[in-house]
Amino acid sequence: MKTIGMIGGMSWESSDLYYRLINEETKRHLGGHHNAPSLMATVDFANVERLQHAGDWEQLGTLLANSAKSLEHGGADFIVLCTNTMHKMAESITQAVRIPLLHIVDATAAAIKQSRQKRVGLLATKFTMEERFYKERMQNQFGIDVIVPSPASRQLVHDVIYQELCHGVIRQDSRERYQEIIRELADKGAESIILGCTEIELLIPGGFKAPCTPFYNHPRACSC
Repeated sequence: MKTIGMIGGMSWESSDLYYRLINEETKRHLGGHHNAPSLMATVDFANVERLQHAGDWEQLGTLLANSAKSLEHGGADFIVLCTNTMHKMAESITQAVRIPLLHIVDATAAAIKQSRQKRVGLLATKFTMEERFYKERMQNQFGIDVIVPSPASRQLVHDVIYQELCHGVIRQDSRERYQEIIRELADKGAESIILGCTEIELLIPGGFKAPCTPFYNHPRACSC
């Protein structure tokens, strides 16, 4: 088996979910006592969060590049970035190492296209919902339209991620508000909802059950 190199710690709750799902899927496919050979470079999320909100993406790119190099030197065959938002700096990784990066948009788009859907809603951090790096890759490379919540709803989704989910705090009122926002996106024509921040899986495990509305979250696809 190939060795997976994971850049994690953004937040560690997200990395924990990646590690568990990757090994669950390995055992499901191979059986027995198999698990996935892997390395993880864990960064300090406090520093990442500070630089994100300060807009210092150049320094964040350097951080990712150095983490990728350490994984390559450690023997990883490819890299998985255990966060959606930091894919804004995916090019910093691809330019720094010879091994490939498994891009989160590509994996998500493959699951959506398998269901033959063309229009999806996106729940994520404000960086992911409002900037071009995620939506344009989905549209330009895969022909999938991405719609996002209203500005007020985007702020709420963002705040819940950083102030609650990244601290492992799960609140029922936040879950209900997310469900309302999901319904709003469905009313706007979303055929499915991308849980574009891994921590959202902590709030809505396995996806929110609504008629004919599946949800996708890398590295696993969940449907109703």
